Order: sequence, then structure tokens, then C-alpha cells
Amino acid sequence: MDPELPMVRLCVAGMQAEAEGRAEAARELFQQAWEGARDDYEACIAAHYLARHQSSPAETLRWNQECLDRADLVGDERVQGFYPSLYVNMGNAYRELGRLASAHRYFVLAAERVADAPEGQYGDWNRCAIAEGLRDTAAAAAAEGDEGAAARGRFDEGVEGPVRELFAAWCERGDLKALGLTLPAYLGYLGTDEDRVRLRSALHMVHAARWLPEEEQAAVERAMGAVAMS
Repeated sequence: MDPELPMVRLCVAGMQAEAEGRAEAARELFQQAWEGARDDYEACIAAHYLARHQSSPAETLRWNQECLDRADLVGDERVQGFYPSLYVNMGNAYRELGRLASAHRYFVLAAERVADAPEGQYGDWNRCAIAEGLRDTAAAAAAEGDEGAAARGRFDEGVEGPVRELFAAWCERGDLKALGLTLPAYLGYLGTDEDRVRLRSALHMVHAARWLPEEEQAAVERAMGAVAMS
């Protein structure tokens, strides 16, 4: 978007106010952006920021729904990359209200659109938020009759144990390199074949470098085998 557009300038100023801890000023700037939005695309962006500055979970949900509705009205490539985080925001809003089964449905939608998020840190953040949301809300969704809910985003028992043991060892001795290479794949695990390949590849990178103590090298081999068999 044109950085000189009034709506963009207001949102940039609002983000700066956020960064400086001036929440009320940020909210006022985003409200001005909303009121000055010229189309659904600009309204979608302004609503996203306004949702972050509401005083109640119900109002947060309302503005997140407004944001999602406006994105649907835009309906083109400009908003394609928004959907994973839009659905995550809806899931988090429902979770805050205690409506966990509804939250789960939005985390499932987010997982289905996760590939649309830009790559890099933003994409990794989305994957982690989706994975966490799926696991936190699965039991409630299953209790309401969603038979597949319990499996979504869950690790097989044979994978969870060996991998967490490795992380515990690396945390204890501060091996940030091993943690940095593997944690994104672990925290963003959504239970798909692609996720299993991603996690196994991350473990393989650590194993192939051969800087670990001998017992940890063997533990990584066991973890890779468990991921491959899951």
C-alpha cells in the first residue's frame, strides 16, 4: 500500500504508540483509521488493529469478526496471506470467552490456510499459535462430538517423549544452537506428513553436524526414528 495514504499513516503512528506503551493514543489513531477507511481492504486493516485495543473479550471478538468479514468482502490476493492470522485471532477471542469448541474450529481453519502466511518469523509465529490453539482446545471440541479433534496438532506418544527429553537436555546445558534449529518445527507441529518431515529434517541437521555428546547423538537418532514411524 501507498505509505502516504492517510489510513496507512494513521496505522503506522498507532503501531509506534503501541511500541511506546501509549495504548490509549494507539487506540485513538486506529479508530481514526477505521473511520477514514475508503474501502473494505482499508477497513480490514484498521479493524485488525482496533481489535487489539478493546476492553472486553466480547468487543475483541466483535472487531476480529469485523476484520474477517471485511477480508471476505475483499476476496482477492491482497488478503490471502491474512487468513491464517485472522483465524488465529478469532480462535484466541473465542478461547478468551471460554467457548473452546468454537475456538477449535477457527484454529482448524487457520491450519488449513497456514501455507498462505508469508515465510519467515511471521509464518513461524502463525504455526506456533495454531499448534498451541489446536492442542488447548481439542478436548472441548471432542466433547462436543468432533471425533477428529483430539488428533489435530497432537504428537504421537512415541514422538513426544524422545523429543522433549532432548529439549530438556539442551536447555539444561544451554545448547541454543540445537534448540534454535529444532524448536520452530516442534512448536509449529500441526500433525501433517509435511510437519513430520519438517521435524525430522530439523533433527537431522543437528545430528549431521555432530557437535552433540555421544549419548545425545544416539538420542537424536532415536527421535528421528520415532518421527519417521509416526
